[in-house]
Amino acid sequence: MNIDTIRASAKRAAGQVRRTPLLNSPFLDEIAGRAVHVKPECLQHTGSFKFRGGWSAVSSLTDNALKTGVIAFSSGNHAQGVALAARQHGAPAVIVMPADAPEMKIENTRALGAEVVLYDRPGGEDREAIGKTLSEERGLTLIKPYDEPQVIAGQGTCGLEIAEQAADLGISTADVLVCCGGGGLTSGISLALEAEAPGLRVHPVEPEHFDDVTRSLAAGEKRANEKTTGSLCDAIITNSPGDITFPIMQRLCGPGIVVTEEEALRAMVHAFARLKLVLEPGGAVALAAALFHGEEIDGDTVIAVASGGNVDADVFKMALDKFGGEI
Repeated sequence: MNIDTIRASAKRAAGQVRRTPLLNSPFLDEIAGRAVHVKPECLQHTGSFKFRGGWSAVSSLTDNALKTGVIAFSSGNHAQGVALAARQHGAPAVIVMPADAPEMKIENTRALGAEVVLYDRPGGEDREAIGKTLSEERGLTLIKPYDEPQVIAGQGTCGLEIAEQAADLGISTADVLVCCGGGGLTSGISLALEAEAPGLRVHPVEPEHFDDVTRSLAAGEKRANEKTTGSLCDAIITNSPGDITFPIMQRLCGPGIVVTEEEALRAMVHAFARLKLVLEPGGAVALAAALFHGEEIDGDTVIAVASGGNVDADVFKMALDKFGGEI
């Protein structure tokens, strides 16, 4: 896993993956006490950065592998990214999803042409075991959600864009806050910035009670979450960092930042009011850290990656009802 893999992925992505902008608002700067720039991956195809990794992985397959098809497991965003990439390559796709995933994500994955296989996450069913069995039975290529080189490479294309956009704005030093689950986006961006913008330092951001990456970085070895359900930030809930992603984050990232669920909901409201962005809770944690955890950020400039916007209407309404008065 290196910068050459990311650059090759970027070439394959040309004309297929959206180049998302860097957005800012003086109102957000005032709350944060520093300059805040937001990278809205919620505007990416399928509503999250996951299309980058999905396209990267599917576009790297042989014709025979594409003909047989692919399989992935995901609570929703990776599912949609792989489903769309597979459809665009004419490849069958099977997606293993938790039955308690947001309904929007399940229905969108089906609408993109994938076969959805639901499993009982609270009941302890193992999505990896299900995926492995189906892969072996049908000869499908498994595309993991984060611990897969081509997926990491695709996510790293976001980092290449950040480096170019920061340079255009004259930004040479900044803290880059990334919504973090298993670490695919965080490690990919870190590798890209190491090569193209070494003055930009990445910090993973996680929701409270699901801060395995933050604790792992502090301990110097992988730590696991006690549970993998029970958070509105479902998009970035994993058991532990990946075997590929953790060493990259350990080498390149600063300390992690942990935000509350309420802070994520507040960040959703501010993103909607000031930037006209719709974010899901898991996609808003980096902005929440930028706005409400300034004491954990060193520099005068912060870049927050808003990783996804696939939120059910009732959750978005709850955020507006609870925190709309802050605007």
